[in-house]
Amino acid sequence: MVMDHRYHHLESARAALSLLAYPLQYAASMPVRATQWISEAFTSRDRLKKKNKQLHLQNLALKARLQKFQALETENMRLRDLLDSSFKIGDRVLIAELLSVDLDPYHHQVIIDKGSSSGVFVGQAVVDANAVMGQVTQVTPITATVLLITDATHALPVQVVRNGLRTIAVGTGLIDRLELPHLPNNADIREGDLLVTSGLGGVFPPGYPVAKVTEVRRKPSRPFATVRATPTAHLERSHEVLLIWTLKPKNVTGAGDRLPSTPQHAPAPDPAANAKRGKE
Repeated sequence: MVMDHRYHHLESARAALSLLAYPLQYAASMPVRATQWISEAFTSRDRLKKKNKQLHLQNLALKARLQKFQALETENMRLRDLLDSSFKIGDRVLIAELLSVDLDPYHHQVIIDKGSSSGVFVGQAVVDANAVMGQVTQVTPITATVLLITDATHALPVQVVRNGLRTIAVGTGLIDRLELPHLPNNADIREGDLLVTSGLGGVFPPGYPVAKVTEVRRKPSRPFATVRATPTAHLERSHEVLLIWTLKPKNVTGAGDRLPSTPQHAPAPDPAANAKRGKE
């Protein structure tokens, strides 16, 4: 035994003995094999139908679970994209889910499941994993209404990444189109230019992607060029959004960059208030 353990001299002898013992092992297992074969051969038809039905139900249950896992996997990928975008942003963010969507030609807005109890405030910027979606216009304790950038009453200060040209992106009421009015014919803007937030207006922090220019038409008979862009955010497909706390909440009564129905003028400065602030 010691020699076999150290030098393995008996491996061939052990293999030969195993080959000789195999018929004995097979014969010893014959009664069990015969019993199983007889049981399977004489199983009733009703029992087979019952077992087949049970397996069918298990198969349906497993398929349903597989569909759920696929949905969870897709949701997990979306959440990873959101978290990845939040890491790139570097600001305080909060993930919210959409509760309802209103995309009629007059109002492009969604309702999310976070409200003032979570710190959400009017005028807060909202983005998805790709670009800017809109801003909060109404807040309740548990929900908030977000006005999308494609709403006909929404305007967003943007700039061209390529050359820093600043302009305004106005909603058109179409979910896949923005317009850039009041750009002269000689403005340096091209199809494919990326538009990002400029930071003007005090609502959206600078540098967030907004849209890509898809159409530029210049006519000498008109003073301004016709420029259209497509939002980069998945406005019609996003299920989760990010609320951003880059800026401090402000006491505003409406959306920061919504187009006013009537001209608004800033109040005249108060000399007494300025003097008081200077003393402080």
